[in-house]
Amino acid sequence: MNNRVKSNRIVVQIDAEIQEAIPFFLELRKKNIADIMTALEGKDFEHIKRLGHNIKGSGGSYGFDELSRIGRDLEKAALAQNENATRNLTVELEDYLANVEIVYV
Repeated sequence: MNNRVKSNRIVVQIDAEIQEAIPFFLELRKKNIADIMTALEGKDFEHIKRLGHNIKGSGGSYGFDELSRIGRDLEKAALAQNENATRNLTVELEDYLANVEIVYV
């Protein structure tokens, strides 16, 4: 599972055996963005922490190490109740998902 930047695209190599699960997995991560923003408006850092934890755990399982890092950082930001960091990481998550390109190997 290899990551490299190619212009604005983030190329991620994923095992072809899990190809069918990837679109659904990525759609769930996109839904997480809206969930995080809603929770942030309500200052529900506990919910953001759980979402970050889930992203952290599932990212690596599917071969998206950068998602795991973002999830870990989201979890830490929520634990510290750091609104700025949470907002910045949510933008980073959104950018990552908009630019990720999957190569099945």
